[in-house]
Amino acid sequence: MEQIAAALGDGARWRIVELLAERPRSVGELAELTGLRQPQTTKHLQTLARVGLVTVFPLGQRRVYAIEGAPLKSLEGRLRELAETIEANHGERDVLARYRASIEADSAAADRERWADGRSFSFDRLLAAPRDVVWRQWTDPDLLTSWWAPPSMTVTDCAIEPWPGGRAVLDYRDAEGWYRSAGKVHAATEPEHLEFDLSVLDKAGAVSFTGHYDLSLAEAPDGTRLRLELRITETTVEAVPFIAGIETGWGQVLDNLAARLTDPKE
Repeated sequence: MEQIAAALGDGARWRIVELLAERPRSVGELAELTGLRQPQTTKHLQTLARVGLVTVFPLGQRRVYAIEGAPLKSLEGRLRELAETIEANHGERDVLARYRASIEADSAAADRERWADGRSFSFDRLLAAPRDVVWRQWTDPDLLTSWWAPPSMTVTDCAIEPWPGGRAVLDYRDAEGWYRSAGKVHAATEPEHLEFDLSVLDKAGAVSFTGHYDLSLAEAPDGTRLRLELRITETTVEAVPFIAGIETGWGQVLDNLAARLTDPKE
């Protein structure tokens, strides 16, 4: 498939394919219609023949080329699948657009240290699982790792230890670098309440900002009502990309949790 796409990526070869789609033609006729010299036309036809797009018919002193539709049908099917995949995941592009808009808005506001201190966020989800199951998703490091970090990231350390003074940590990396955050748990009442801090750290280990999290889990007729309150402090000017991504990022993270709890394999 890649070879076919590469062969069609040349404008002259694409024009030759268009002409052959109408009817078989000789090298001389193709050269005249495309404005190419005959040796150039022959080389293009040889390239198309190697990937199965055209077939040559020697007719005495003439060589006539005809298009082969099957490879184009295969390419059409693959392109259709690709277009359907893009359509099914168009929301991912929308997320990027919203994130960029948030960065631009916050960049205009970040004119001093502590510029976003006190900003708060609230998230609410009805999860299709009992409260003790949801609690384990937050307090079992292996379960927490499976949904907290973005799927493209490799998690190196992840935990919320459910007791006062316990660690709260999320470290992960991708091809572009490491991302570190650390804090501690202030309150934990199984299976209904967690309160913890988490500071996002820069490359030197300094705090970019600190998030104060208050998680409550309440029994509901169809599962568990999750409510997460987040308030930020210690904001630096350099924290703009992190602050701008909080609402979208945590929305995605909680969607990941909800999907995991409804997965029959889990």
